[in-house]
Amino acid sequence: MHESIYVIAGKEESLVSTECQALLDRLLEPQQRTTGLLSAEAAQISVSDVLDELRTAPFLTDKRVVVVKGADDFVSENRQLLERYFDSPCPTGILILTVKSWPSKTKLAKKLGKVGKLIGVTQPKTWQLPGRLVKYASDAHDKKLTTEAAEFLVELSGDELARLYSEVDKLSLFADAEKVITPGHVEQLVGHNRIFGVFQVIDAITTGDIGQAISRLRNMFAEDKTAEYTVVGAFAFHFRRMFNAKALLGKGLRPAEVASRLRIWGNKDGFFQQVRKMTLGQIGSVLQQLAMIDFKIKTGQTKAEVAVEQLVLNLSAGS
Repeated sequence: MHESIYVIAGKEESLVSTECQALLDRLLEPQQRTTGLLSAEAAQISVSDVLDELRTAPFLTDKRVVVVKGADDFVSENRQLLERYFDSPCPTGILILTVKSWPSKTKLAKKLGKVGKLIGVTQPKTWQLPGRLVKYASDAHDKKLTTEAAEFLVELSGDELARLYSEVDKLSLFADAEKVITPGHVEQLVGHNRIFGVFQVIDAITTGDIGQAISRLRNMFAEDKTAEYTVVGAFAFHFRRMFNAKALLGKGLRPAEVASRLRIWGNKDGFFQQVRKMTLGQIGSVLQQLAMIDFKIKTGQTKAEVAVEQLVLNLSAGS
């Protein structure tokens, strides 16, 4: 059962777009879209064209879907005509409007409750992301993404939901016939290059080779187009593991026990060499600096490439 009208409201354009695409996937099969879907930017379509399309009898499908993107001004300029349509929507037409805001006190908002649905889109809190990814994997791909794998993915890829959904899409294809997406899948597909790249940078820092550290960092940005979004998360992931390993070693656990508990794969000897060369306080300080860098990037105060390179230079000077 579907509604006659959907309004998707949110300030984050990428999240609204992702939600709109997910809704379309539920409403129309891919083969129905040629004749059953019209999608346009609000500035490029008139309200008469939208209404005519909604009222046109569907062909080779049981419904016609019309998407009007960025429709804030479109709604304001055509409010009366839209109010009339909301009073009596076409039974074979589905209207989707994407907007930044949807004031609840307007006539349209009150009418929507009777004939349609408002989908509010907000960026979830970081702690909510794994649950959202688990649900998305199930809904979109009929795959079970384990909570552990979802948490691992967030640590490696950052907290931008649309990008995380894209990573889940890739993981679903990568897992192929397997019904469960595990941390091993995440490590192989998403994490390998990022973890390896960060490991190389930190290894160069702890051995005092500043030129090599900067060169390897710049290679990370050159080879990965998403690095500006993920590099801080990748460094934070590695240093959190170093911090936890240092703390566990301080409690008397053997390196093999620590590696098993923290799921440390690959070059274990190299990892523990890095851990031994830094104090717990130094590692904690780096994590605080990474948190501040992340905040400054998200608020437009700095760029990832500049901030992380400065961090590497400072660490190299103090090593």
